[in-house]
Amino acid sequence: MDTEAATVITVLPSAWPSMNIMLVFGILLAFGTLGGLLAARLRWLPTITGFMALGLIIGPTGLGLLSQEALDGARVLVDIALGLILFKLGAALHPWRALQNPALVVTSLLESSLTFVAIFGLAIWIGSPPVVAVLAAAISVSSSPAVLMHVAHELRAAGPTVDAAESLVAMNNVLAFVLFSLALPFALADSKVSLLTAMLLPVYQMIGAVAVSVAAAWLITRIAWWTRSEEIQFRFALVVGGVMLALGLAEAFQVSSLFAALTLGIACRWLQGESRLTRVEFGGGGDVFFIILFVFAGANLHLHDMVTYAPVALACVLARTLAKTTSVYGCGLIFGYTHRQSVAAGLLLVPMAGLAIGLAQTTSSLMPKLGAQVSALVLAAVAVFETLGPPVAAFALRLSGDAGRAVAQPELSPGPPAVAEDSAAPHR
Repeated sequence: MDTEAATVITVLPSAWPSMNIMLVFGILLAFGTLGGLLAARLRWLPTITGFMALGLIIGPTGLGLLSQEALDGARVLVDIALGLILFKLGAALHPWRALQNPALVVTSLLESSLTFVAIFGLAIWIGSPPVVAVLAAAISVSSSPAVLMHVAHELRAAGPTVDAAESLVAMNNVLAFVLFSLALPFALADSKVSLLTAMLLPVYQMIGAVAVSVAAAWLITRIAWWTRSEEIQFRFALVVGGVMLALGLAEAFQVSSLFAALTLGIACRWLQGESRLTRVEFGGGGDVFFIILFVFAGANLHLHDMVTYAPVALACVLARTLAKTTSVYGCGLIFGYTHRQSVAAGLLLVPMAGLAIGLAQTTSSLMPKLGAQVSALVLAAVAVFETLGPPVAAFALRLSGDAGRAVAQPELSPGPPAVAEDSAAPHR
């Protein structure tokens, strides 16, 4: 009898079970769906806000249902979600077509340059070291593709302003990574890393990310040629597999996983044009990734830090918002576009999240002391942008007139890929 009792005791958990990745996955989806449903009852509130609000409630600064340790252990889920979103964004940009579009190139370079200068000047003014100011300014150039894509999908938005914003976001994400890579050698040298390492590491990070993404893109596009027009599910599986392959290779070779996912989409568009993989819609399956990303973001918001760094965060938000909106609006007037489209396109570049967080974490992993200063500046602003970004994006899409214009896109039949013209910013 005692032996049987001992056996029962040994197979039962000896303590309260700890969180595992499957539990976190289920909690994120369940509570995120609840937040989305509650937000959907209020027509003026984007569901992203509902996702983040429930994340904040169940996170470490809320009820504590998800601890910081549990969130850190489930970060791979966010990497996959963000990787798919960056792939979709990159697939909207054909490099050669983009470079042949003067309006797009001028607008992107101007808004990225003004953003960099504005944040650099602000960081110097508040007393940050020059190397911290440069890194924070480079990171701040990026905009959030996730907010743009999800709000546009939710409002069934389609048209010139959405197309322009997607192209501009793709380009400023690339430019942010390039600027960050150019600034990294100076930061590493300031952290007493050898000169050779300081010079070679950023080059390796960039070229390595491009190499693994091109390899993954070549493989999945070759397989995609065998799919028929009605086999949408296989192409979706190829996209997910390609993103995970690129992320896995990036981790194995220790290069930037976020840049690899973005360039994977660009490489697929380059290799196949606007057919097959680049036309895959995520549908209901894509909502899973958006929910995970934004509930996770809400759970990682720290109210105490937001209050502590509020003055700096608000100053960054104001400087960055003015830089992006005024530059895009000015370019819109120069190229003869409407006031509403120009204002809306600028506002759609305001949200900042995924790539900024990833680059800030990269800085912290390479240079912990310096990274802490960069993160304090960048993440405080990201917290504000994540909170205000979805309503701002929804307002911009309604202002532009693109909301509600989306129609079902037919699948392209097999055959030679047709390459469509990429959009300028903003369109007539």
